[in-house]
Amino acid sequence: MKWRLRVVHTTGYRYATAVTQSYNEARLTPRSDDRQNLMVARLETVPATRSYRYTDYWGTEVNSFDLHAPHTELKVIAASVVETTAQPTPEEEATWADVRSPQSLDRYGEYLEFAEYVPKNRELAAIARSLRKGLSPAETVLAISKWVHGTMTYQRGTTGVHSSAVDAWQAGEGVCQDYAHLTLAMLRAVGVPARYVSGYLHTKTDAAVGETVVGESHAWIEAWTGGWWGYDPTNDIPIAHRHVWVATGRDYGDVSPLKGIYSGGAATAIDVTVDITRLA
Repeated sequence: MKWRLRVVHTTGYRYATAVTQSYNEARLTPRSDDRQNLMVARLETVPATRSYRYTDYWGTEVNSFDLHAPHTELKVIAASVVETTAQPTPEEEATWADVRSPQSLDRYGEYLEFAEYVPKNRELAAIARSLRKGLSPAETVLAISKWVHGTMTYQRGTTGVHSSAVDAWQAGEGVCQDYAHLTLAMLRAVGVPARYVSGYLHTKTDAAVGETVVGESHAWIEAWTGGWWGYDPTNDIPIAHRHVWVATGRDYGDVSPLKGIYSGGAATAIDVTVDITRLA
């Protein structure tokens, strides 16, 4: 099954007093691979700015823009059209010896590291090792993802954008970012290279052509078990035509959709909407 989707992601800021200058980076452009084809993409800002594009270390397309005219509001609109389908099965399935080989450790070592969002935790590592028993690396990815899905309750407001995997696990609640971080922490604890994926999820499985739905900014994981492949622990589903991927990295810190610095009043309101339309 193949879908063609239009994604419109709008972010609006309002400031208490005029901002005199701001410097920003947007990671909002979907990428192309063997599951997804980017057909068109554009980024607009109000007030208008000039931007330049580059590809960062992790392979994400970044739009960088700055604004020096005083303003009390800023709106960023990212629009794209992509074709998506189900992800292909990795051609090779690695053994534990393959995953732990010097070549794999050298090539994918950055996706085995622990950090602020994905900290090392003895209890989580013990659970991950118990889930791994008798399973291949690929089977372990599924077992841990399903354990996270069954253990966590999806709940907004319990965690924040800076919460770690351990914070979410101890709370027992969180959002897709937390599900992804917790899964990454456990996979890395047993030596499976794993990375964070940001993107969008079309929320209606049987959407009609031409129908627009309120979509979601979403996050899931990809693991290397002979090839990179993804799984969505929040919904306990494989990656397929409803998923639109934008960026990959070690954790949320590498892929945050918008970040920057500015000089001026505090932001009094931030509005984010995602509209997704099935075109075909």
